[in-house]
Amino acid sequence: MAMTNPGWELYRSFLAVMREGSLSAAARALGMTQPSLGRHMRELEAALGVVLFARSPQGLAPTELAQELVAHAEAMASASAALQRTASAGRDDIRGAVRISASEVVGAEVLPPILTEFRQRHPGIVIELSLSNRPADLLRRDADIAIRMVQPTQDALVARHVGQVELGLFAHRRYVEAHGRPGTLAELAEHAVIGFDTETAYIRRMRPSGMPYVREHFAWRTDSDLAALAALRAAFGIGIMQAGLARRDPQLVRLLPDELSLPLETWVVMHEDLRQSLRVRRLFEHLAEALAAYCRS
Repeated sequence: MAMTNPGWELYRSFLAVMREGSLSAAARALGMTQPSLGRHMRELEAALGVVLFARSPQGLAPTELAQELVAHAEAMASASAALQRTASAGRDDIRGAVRISASEVVGAEVLPPILTEFRQRHPGIVIELSLSNRPADLLRRDADIAIRMVQPTQDALVARHVGQVELGLFAHRRYVEAHGRPGTLAELAEHAVIGFDTETAYIRRMRPSGMPYVREHFAWRTDSDLAALAALRAAFGIGIMQAGLARRDPQLVRLLPDELSLPLETWVVMHEDLRQSLRVRRLFEHLAEALAAYCRS
């Protein structure tokens, strides 16, 4: 039985140990001493009345219960970060922090110039950009605004559809000159194709019939969209890319446009409670307008 109600600092230390894998690494991440962090772990165990780590000469090994607590500690971390962002400015001030979640490619390739323009208008706003191909949990406030390629269904979210991002097949001009162009989708099997390492349900749904876009045909396998994009630009092979990005580089060649053109629906999303925050609302409107223009380009 718990003796006391543990403070957030104990859970923060616990989460750091679970993320970093050792007391020493977690202490460095938090800017603490290792003895202080070890004391936090003992205090948390005493407060909860449980054993979270098995201790040995090799270090700490998390128990099954510790593994189960990670998701709850991460929820507390998200709430703490959201509180800090909210407290960083008043609701009517155009200053403070706003956290955005986006996919790797959108965050690294599309958003920087859009956010630069916004920063020039509102220099008091700090941007926090989280890149992941997994959607952020806006209900848990993992982010304030998210760019999503799937329509959200939760009633508590405000979503604006900004258009479709077109995906197509591309290769660098050097690759085409060295290896030629495929005449059909089936002929992709004869080329160096850049693709995924782990197939997802989304990939299975979007793959056109007759297209040999399967793992065993790939010469470059990665689940990082940025790594795949870098391989394509390095003339390694043929890959799927956003047409809007490809048009920025005259060295990239569109292949089989009549056979492969995939629409990627794009949404800008935030929690409905944040409509009262002027800085979040301004950035939401800016992103929606700029991404709509990108979709039309």
